Amino acid sequence: MKEVIKVIAKALVDQPDEVLVAQSSTERTVHLQLTVAPGDMGKVIGKHGKIANAMRTIVKAAAVKDGRRVIVDIDQ
Repeated sequence: MKEVIKVIAKALVDQPDEVLVAQSSTERTVHLQLTVAPGDMGKVIGKHGKIANAMRTIVKAAAVKDGRRVIVDIDQ
C-alpha cells in the first residue's frame, strides 16, 4: 500500500524526489503519512479533494483483502 501511494504521488507532482511515505501499523490499522513539497500540495489533493479521495479509495480497496483499515494523511 505504501508503494501504491508513492507511485501515484510521484506521477502527479513536479518534485518527485520530495515525495516521502511513512507507514505505521497496528494489528488492524495501517497509517500512511504522505509528505510532498509545499508547491505540489494542490496537485496531490486536487479540486475539492478528488485526487486525494481517489488515492484513499484505491488503498482502502487493497486493504479490504487483508481485513485491515487504512488511514492516509497528506502533509507538506
